[in-house]
Amino acid sequence: MPDPTPQPRADSPRDGGPYDRVLERLGRRVVDGELPPGTVLALEGIAAEHGVSRTVAREVVRVLESLNLLVSRRRVGVVVRPREQWTVLDPRIVRWRLAGPGRQAQLLALSELRLAVEPVAAALAARHATPEQCGALVEAVVGMTVTARTPDLTAYLQHDARFHRTLLGATANDAFAALAGTLTEVLAGRTEHRLMPAQPVAQAIAWHREVAEAVSVGDADAAEDAMRSIVREATAAMAAASVPDA
Repeated sequence: MPDPTPQPRADSPRDGGPYDRVLERLGRRVVDGELPPGTVLALEGIAAEHGVSRTVAREVVRVLESLNLLVSRRRVGVVVRPREQWTVLDPRIVRWRLAGPGRQAQLLALSELRLAVEPVAAALAARHATPEQCGALVEAVVGMTVTARTPDLTAYLQHDARFHRTLLGATANDAFAALAGTLTEVLAGRTEHRLMPAQPVAQAIAWHREVAEAVSVGDADAAEDAMRSIVREATAAMAAASVPDA
């Protein structure tokens, strides 16, 4: 069973070193549209622009190629791929897009995805969750309840992310579990971009508690209904708190 303990965001910049800095900058420039599809880059140009070695530039390009943002073509160079080819659910791309000018469109798309996925995941979790996973869900709700009183939104986020990661892992479905990193970035983006209420909504926490209880007793319908309410509340809260795109 995956460890449900809150974890740092594995795809966040690791240490602020040259590799991380260039990866963040170049990735953001691509997803923000500053480097539109078809733009041709050269390793030498990337290295010179960012003041790093060709080795660092090559490693950055390799990672962005793995995300289908870039492609290397012989006798041409490194080419920016069209948006429809990107691995759009990768947590790094989600984070970069939430930090850029397409934030509102990205939030809408991800909210629609959550509404399609998470209620079904809750129902599956009610059928398959282990006792340990049920306990982790309850513990996460307790953590959310305590940190909401302060309020400490950073600590609240850790418990909220743990809840949703655990739920996806409890589906016994690898496809659902694979979305955990994506969802963690969505939740983190709400906090980082001030799209969370200053005081977490008590009813939202109550719905999380209902999901945990329904999963624990195997009530798939109740878990699905409560999770649908959670996602709809989150979508409405983001809309109400929306600020102009960065």
